[in-house]
Amino acid sequence: MNRSSDGLEQARRDLTKASLDREHGYHEWACFTAQQAAEKAAKALGLSLGIDVWGHAVSAILRSLAGDVDLPEDIISYAQLLDSYYIPSRYPNGFYSGKPADYYNQKMAGEALDAADKIIRFCESHMARP
Repeated sequence: MNRSSDGLEQARRDLTKASLDREHGYHEWACFTAQQAAEKAAKALGLSLGIDVWGHAVSAILRSLAGDVDLPEDIISYAQLLDSYYIPSRYPNGFYSGKPADYYNQKMAGEALDAADKIIRFCESHMARP
C-alpha cells in the first residue's frame, strides 16, 4: 500500500502547526515543525516514486531522489536551512548557553515556514500519480 498521500497531508498539517507556533511566539518550535513538514513531504515524494527513504536530513532525502526528479538548487538550499533547525531548536544543550527560545525569532520562523512551503509544493508537484 502506498501511503504517500498520507505523508503529504501530514506535512501540510505540520506546516499549519508551525504557523500557529510562529503566531504565538514559539519560534524555535515553528522552525522545528517546519523542518518536520518538509521531511514528511520529501519522504512522501519518495514513497510515491516507489523509493523508501530514511533519515531526517531533508537535503539528503531529496538528493537521494535526484535520479528520479529534477531537483532545483533552490529546493536543496531550502532543505539545508531547515536541516539546521532539526536538533538545536529542541535541546537546551544545542547551544553553548541558554535555551533554544533564546536563539530563534519571528524572521527565522518565517523563513522556515516559507522554505517548508516551497518544499511541500515541489514534492506535491513531482509525486507520481496512480
